[in-house]
Amino acid sequence: MATHLRRSVIEPIREGLTWSERWKGSDKGLIWCWERGRQKRVEDPELALRAKRGELVILAWMGGVEKKLKDNKKKLGTFNYLATWQGLRSEDLNIKLEDELLITCTKTGQEVIFSSKTPVDEDEG
Repeated sequence: MATHLRRSVIEPIREGLTWSERWKGSDKGLIWCWERGRQKRVEDPELALRAKRGELVILAWMGGVEKKLKDNKKKLGTFNYLATWQGLRSEDLNIKLEDELLITCTKTGQEVIFSSKTPVDEDEG
C-alpha cells in the first residue's frame, strides 16, 4: 500500500469501477471512501456543512461521534472514515498511512485518533 494517499478534489469521481477495483487496489478502498464522501456532500448538504464546521458526523465507518465519552478517553477512528469525511468536507484526499491523526469534534469535544490500526491491533500490542 502507498504510504501517502493524495488526490485533488478537482479530479472527477471515477465511474464504472467493479467492487474489486474499488476495494482491492493498493489504496485498500480509501480513494473510493473519499469519492463517496464527495457524493454524500451533494446528497446531504446539511451533513456536509456540519462536517465542514469540524463535527465528526456519523458515517458508515468508525470515527463519528454522537456524544463525548464519559471517561474522557480518546476514541479510535479508521482511515476509511477520515477519507469519507475529507470528501464530505470537499477537501483533497490527504492521508499519511504511517501517521496517526488526532481530531477533536467541534460539537462534542470528543477526541478521535485516526489510524491504520484497528481495535484488534491495539489489543494485540
